[in-house]
Amino acid sequence: MSEKFKGNKEEIRFDRRGSSGLEKSLNADQNPLMRPALHITLGLLLLAAALLNSACRQGAQSKTRAAAVAAPVAEPRWADEDRDGIPDRAELRVYGDRENFRRWFTAIAEAQFYRASGAWNEEQRDCAGLVRFSWREALRTHDRAWFQKMGAEYEPLAPDVRAYTLERGPLRERLFRTSFGTFEETDLTGETFSEYADARTLKEFNCEFVSRERAQALPGDLLFFHQPWVQKYPYHVMIFMGEAREAAEGASDWVVYHTGASPRDVGEVRKARLSTLERHPDRRWRPLVNNRNFLGFYRLKILN
Repeated sequence: MSEKFKGNKEEIRFDRRGSSGLEKSLNADQNPLMRPALHITLGLLLLAAALLNSACRQGAQSKTRAAAVAAPVAEPRWADEDRDGIPDRAELRVYGDRENFRRWFTAIAEAQFYRASGAWNEEQRDCAGLVRFSWREALRTHDRAWFQKMGAEYEPLAPDVRAYTLERGPLRERLFRTSFGTFEETDLTGETFSEYADARTLKEFNCEFVSRERAQALPGDLLFFHQPWVQKYPYHVMIFMGEAREAAEGASDWVVYHTGASPRDVGEVRKARLSTLERHPDRRWRPLVNNRNFLGFYRLKILN
């Protein structure tokens, strides 16, 4: 049994348990008054979802940026892949760098023949000292201050080495290895590298043999002689220039070197052709294959 109540637009039945059910419910799609409210609700829900998604993305990006900033920067790796005792980071591995170094190195050495730079310590003016000075200055930044320091006769002749400069290089002023062995990172804090190297040290630890034949030499290579009867400095070194910048005479066999000090004088820088030295009055100074005092042509390890 049930009682029936009638309304204007709907009929509701109540059973004896007090439950009710709509025999006829209002259809929202058929009621034009409810459409705007529903659309607004759906719009707000979509907007809220979009804002939440954007906030999540921004949070993730912020975390990524924070992680990138916080990530530690890896220390430069020290290695010696060719096991020649010179760290790879000190070697000029790009062709352009090697050529630019050669041009600066030989030009600076040649300039000392015409007028020794005041930047070259007078106490280090000998054959190995010319190599050290020219090597060091070739790696410097050649800016206005450098040209003012060196003198008016110097001019730009090649781009600077790009791999590094002396001021910011891996070895700084301590360019020269002083003992045998492959490179170890601990060498940087010991006495393995030095600002000083005599002719023997240059040959043994900083250069590699190329040939005793002149045809194999490149500008910037070194020539070594050994005179065993000389007790203090039995090794002598020259710089092979190839073609000279000044007074080349159409030749490409020029060398420049310092004679070294003697009891009589402080020595001097000389510039000569190999073809001239091959006729030297003292056979022991002739750069010929059959001269056992001539050790041959050697290449700087940083260029090899």
